Amino acid sequence: MNTLYTAVATATHGRDGRAVVSDGSLDLKLATPKELGGSGEGNNPEQLFAAGYAACFASALGIMGRQAGVDLSNATVTGEVSIGKQGEGFALAVVLRITLPSSVDRGAGGELVEQAHQVCPYSNAIRGNVPVQLVVE
Repeated sequence: MNTLYTAVATATHGRDGRAVVSDGSLDLKLATPKELGGSGEGNNPEQLFAAGYAACFASALGIMGRQAGVDLSNATVTGEVSIGKQGEGFALAVVLRITLPSSVDRGAGGELVEQAHQVCPYSNAIRGNVPVQLVVE
């Protein structure tokens, strides 16, 4: 890999601590979700992963649209990251809900979503390890 950028974040005290990025532009209180027995009074890793994946996938989709001459500037991507028990540990599952502009043909739009899934760094990082469902709405 030819590295173009490296993000640096530090977390302290796990799910009930803080996460801070190296340039200070993000400093979050972390909290375990109520569904997992916590207070829910802060953000959690699954929310952060969902936000990052949705943003990255939306960018990949925009690139695929530009290459195909299709305007996807008004497309939205909503990431849903679930955590659950798997064997002795825990696992994640992802649903990406993609809303394309009404002017985009459903077939062509679906192809662009699949192409974005092939180039998105998050998709490539978790492929084969985390199930990802793509839902074009």
